[in-house]
Amino acid sequence: MATHAGYGGAVKVGSVAVAEVKDFSLETTANTADTTVLGGSGWTDVDVTTKSWTASLNCIWDDDDAGQQDLVEGLTVTLNLYPRGDSAGNELWSGSALVTSVSKTVSAEGLIEASISVTGKGAMAETDIT
Repeated sequence: MATHAGYGGAVKVGSVAVAEVKDFSLETTANTADTTVLGGSGWTDVDVTTKSWTASLNCIWDDDDAGQQDLVEGLTVTLNLYPRGDSAGNELWSGSALVTSVSKTVSAEGLIEASISVTGKGAMAETDIT
């Protein structure tokens, strides 16, 4: 099993790079429906119905960065997540996403940070960059 360091990762909105990204996360979920019936084993049974995904990223806030400016709550964007960088042969996680929240944190002893959350609209494609 191979492991990979995350420092080479990147985020883009469409083809526009998002600057100053500290970290990002991606969660995919299999939604389920209870299919337990009378006369069964006494254990709950479930089946997968649909799938969904969410992502979040944390950045050092840069009000001049076009990528961060594209991540406005309420907008739908094409989000491209590159866990090992955007070079050929590396993975790309990509999908249409609704920006659901943007929060900024200000600290006297730190830089202003922005946290952005999105919810997928349709499938999250997992491909290799060609």
